[in-house]
Amino acid sequence: MERRDGQDGQPQAGAAVGHSLDRRAELSEFLRSRRARLKPEDVGLPDFGRHRRVPGLRREELAQLAGVSVAYYTRLEQGNGRNVSAEVLDSIARALRLSDAEHAHLTHLAKPKSHKKKPAARQQQVRLALRQLLDTMDGVPAYVVGRRSEILAWNRMAAALFGDWAELPAAERNWARLVFLRPEYRELFLDWEQKAIDIVCALRMDAGCYPDDPRLSALVGELSVKSEEFRRLWATHDVKEKNHGVKRLHHPLVGDLSLHYESFRLTDDSDQSLLTYHAEPNSPSADSLRLLASWGTDATRTATGSAGPAL
Repeated sequence: MERRDGQDGQPQAGAAVGHSLDRRAELSEFLRSRRARLKPEDVGLPDFGRHRRVPGLRREELAQLAGVSVAYYTRLEQGNGRNVSAEVLDSIARALRLSDAEHAHLTHLAKPKSHKKKPAARQQQVRLALRQLLDTMDGVPAYVVGRRSEILAWNRMAAALFGDWAELPAAERNWARLVFLRPEYRELFLDWEQKAIDIVCALRMDAGCYPDDPRLSALVGELSVKSEEFRRLWATHDVKEKNHGVKRLHHPLVGDLSLHYESFRLTDDSDQSLLTYHAEPNSPSADSLRLLASWGTDATRTATGSAGPAL
């Protein structure tokens, strides 16, 4: 099987070194956004119908629920998470009704690790054995994604389904840039809004883990300038992890597909995940995948008559 990957280097164009994200501002805005989504009745507090100057819970109400002083919580919400204990963060996470992903994000923002074994700026490498595994997955679109939503390696079926990424500049092999900046991907994903949300949530998780990553900051800045939808979704401060689900696609050659996806985080490099797509047995989508397999990377070119990537 023909293998496609990003061995020619990491993205350079469009990913110029920028300033790091402001971790204190990220912490402050995240806590404010989580507090704003809760109402007193959501957490068992009385609502006396008085005019509330801010949406959601007041700081003193949240502090009461978390069992900390108002002054302490105020300092934390102002971005000063220095010396905050894990126990206090757990209490605040419970009071805010945070999900596991949101809890982890709060911890990363409030207590950043200062001795990471894998610096954010290091070059992302895909193991040879993993690339070979991709080659053996006939009929199953599969790829490896790393930090900043960068597409690091993929197989022939992924190229047939999503477009031949090998023909894109290295800097463009990035799910965030593809989804927000390339119109053809709006047509590919029938649930484009959900795909966009998933990508922004993943980038938010990256920002919590690597707030000092200048490439991530540059990517966020670029997308914020070029995409109103990205700015809107980034401002929500939502974070979540989705390891499986269903994606509905409209391929220019075979039409609509409904595919199950599975995401497997690598145990030896938690910054990388292997994603696979499959169809229900004996379904029209399964037939469509078999047709795409017969065309390979020429599938989208055949549909459009283009010599370049069709998606």
